[in-house]
Amino acid sequence: MAELLYRLGRFSARRAWAVLITWLVILGLSVTAYFVAGGALSSQVTIPGTETAKVTDQLAAKFPAASGGTGTIVFHTTDGSAFTAEQQATVGALLTSTAELPGVSATNDPFATTAQIAAQAGQLAAGQQQIEGERAKLDAGQAQLDAAQQQLDAAKTQAPAGSLDAQQAQLDTQKAQLDAGRAQLEAGAAQADTGRQLLDMASKIRQVSEDNSTAVGAVIFEEAQLDVTPEIKTSVVDHVTDGVPAGVEADFSNEITQTVPQVFGVGEAIGLIVAALTLIVMLGTLIAAALPLVSALVGVGVGVTASLAMSGVVDMLSITPVLGVMLGLAVGIDYCLFILNRHRRQLLTGMDVHESIGLANGTSGNAVVFAGSTVLVALLALNITGIGFLGLMGTVGAICVAVAVVIAVTMTPALLALLGPRVLGRKARASIGQPHHDTTPTTPMGTGRAILTLIGGLAALLVLAIPALSMRLGLPDGSSESKESTQYQAYQLIEEKFGAGVNGPLLVVASLPAAVTDENAQRAEQVRIGQLILGQKDVTAVAPIGMSDDDTLIAFQVVPAEGPNSVSTGQLVRDLRAMSPVAGDVTLGVAGSASGNIDVSAQLSDALPLYLGVVVGLSLIILIFVFRSILVPVTATLGFVLSLFATFGGITAIFQWGWLGAIFDVHDPGPILSFLPTILIGILFGLAMDYQLFLVSGMREAYAHGAPARLAVRQGVHAGRTVVTAAAIIMISVFGGFIFSHTTMIRSIGFGLAFGVLADAFLVRMLLIPAIMHLLGRSAWWIPRWLDRILPNVDVEGAALERRHPSTPHETPETSATEAKAATS
Repeated sequence: MAELLYRLGRFSARRAWAVLITWLVILGLSVTAYFVAGGALSSQVTIPGTETAKVTDQLAAKFPAASGGTGTIVFHTTDGSAFTAEQQATVGALLTSTAELPGVSATNDPFATTAQIAAQAGQLAAGQQQIEGERAKLDAGQAQLDAAQQQLDAAKTQAPAGSLDAQQAQLDTQKAQLDAGRAQLEAGAAQADTGRQLLDMASKIRQVSEDNSTAVGAVIFEEAQLDVTPEIKTSVVDHVTDGVPAGVEADFSNEITQTVPQVFGVGEAIGLIVAALTLIVMLGTLIAAALPLVSALVGVGVGVTASLAMSGVVDMLSITPVLGVMLGLAVGIDYCLFILNRHRRQLLTGMDVHESIGLANGTSGNAVVFAGSTVLVALLALNITGIGFLGLMGTVGAICVAVAVVIAVTMTPALLALLGPRVLGRKARASIGQPHHDTTPTTPMGTGRAILTLIGGLAALLVLAIPALSMRLGLPDGSSESKESTQYQAYQLIEEKFGAGVNGPLLVVASLPAAVTDENAQRAEQVRIGQLILGQKDVTAVAPIGMSDDDTLIAFQVVPAEGPNSVSTGQLVRDLRAMSPVAGDVTLGVAGSASGNIDVSAQLSDALPLYLGVVVGLSLIILIFVFRSILVPVTATLGFVLSLFATFGGITAIFQWGWLGAIFDVHDPGPILSFLPTILIGILFGLAMDYQLFLVSGMREAYAHGAPARLAVRQGVHAGRTVVTAAAIIMISVFGGFIFSHTTMIRSIGFGLAFGVLADAFLVRMLLIPAIMHLLGRSAWWIPRWLDRILPNVDVEGAALERRHPSTPHETPETSATEAKAATS
């Protein structure tokens, strides 16, 4: 591989303009493919086959009217006063016209519904009074009949037999009529009682607040929530916004306003600026600093647009391309930097430009290919979780990383050839070929210092990991959006005026063993099942939605006591499912946004241990191949696990506990993004292996060239710390720029990646690993002889390539360190 990359580097240097034009053509084709074949992105996180998905499919088949996606519009007066009659009428007419928009099935007028419910309650009350009056009349008639019967019985004792039969027959007829009337009255009373029970079960569900200043209207879409296009949502928002009456404002729930997140904003630009400043400080020249940025931007353009072109044929989550941008920028800059840094050191020795480019590509480029391959493997391994959107995110990330690797070993050599010696600063160019002061360490670090570093580093990582013990997974709701957003305003108004549970109602479906066609029997069954549901802990209200066309399925809206991301709501979903089957062989299923989020989070939690095990296993195998050691891979993998859990702890403290919330715009702490831990495992594993490779390979090279094991540790760190530190700072800057995104999902991903790189690069790779390697001494490089014989020789550093080019000055870690220092001047 090293020889192939050497030749590729020389070829790219000789055909620099052809290579650059080729990449520009590829970029143009990718952008064109995106515009031609790209489709809509989804903002809904779903997993086929979950309990929620099964219930949704059942509804779609048997009860289409209840299977469409829904959204909420919160109307409220600007001054907090009660709605006027004119405002109520205008809002009702606006919702009626909204129902006529393409893609909208129906809307619900809160004022009309409230009035209808009030009228029904009034009718029931009046009917109850009428029933009581009729019952009193029947009781009075019964008393008269009883008195007449007593008199007739007394007369029969004195009258001849059979003389009073006509009077007895008349009394019996009157009694039969009275009994029939009472039976009819009691049947009506039973129906009225059923209606009253139904109203009582749903009495706490309000659509207009008690102070009449806020009203909640529902929008029901024709398609399922996942299939509602952004265009349909936008048309609803625009239509309602334009039509609200004076003195009234409308806010929209997440289900209506979720759109494609912004790929690049102010925060991301600041991150790139910090990365650029880091490059300028390290490289000492604007031209050299611009080269990694240009390469990374081209790579991101190609990788992301090529990935987005697939969105026309596969369902792609809206944050997927943002993840591609994060990874493409970070690794694109770093991979180019590694080759550029090697090339600059070689130029200082007086090496020919093209020869230096080829050798840098064959050595550092070889390491880049290997490092990129580890990231690719980790990302593509996300597909083994069996979770479609997660595997697709990993695939898109892998595409962007693969493009970054190919650009690093082709476009970077071409740019280096065009720039020539100008990649060095003026002072450095003046010292080409001259000897430089050797600052390579000649003594190892102290054992006492190594022990203290190990203890301190472990303590810091373990303390950081403590919050991870209480980490809960979930999906963001309206409360996690920006305070200025309409989603947040809608969420808070609903919670304040109607109760937290109204923000996350559940849809409970009861499947009957046989069709119930009689209307009275249907209502009675609704009451029976509804009261069983209402009896569960943390249920506020239950409202029947209706029955399926085949009369075998009843749907209920269930309002929990707390919000959709609360612990109690999650437990309620599990309790409702555990009730099934209820008496009468009725099975219950739960659906709705809150239920779907709970199912997604649960399945992701179940997949996490498997994926972590796969990644840890890969880590051990890959590092054994590279370093031909047992203890080095074990310590490297344990270090990765420590930094990973420290990252989980940091995320939990910020986003779930709310620590430093003012800095990170976490105003309403909640569960951690359900797929974030899995994504972090894949990405941070690859990056951790990058840093492990570039630091420990220097130790291995020094040890192989005869340095004592402990001295080799310090020399390896000294040789690689500059480039690793710069690479880590660049990655932290790029990832950190996404922390201030307006989208909650992106903020948490950006923070997790930035914090993870910080913990792994500086605490684990720069402190713990050198301390452990020092304490292990020569045993760090021990490997069983039988294993050493069967392992292939993975020449990641390209040492064999250097030996095949004797005209090239041989470079050891000692000379690398001095030349790297001179290259920054």
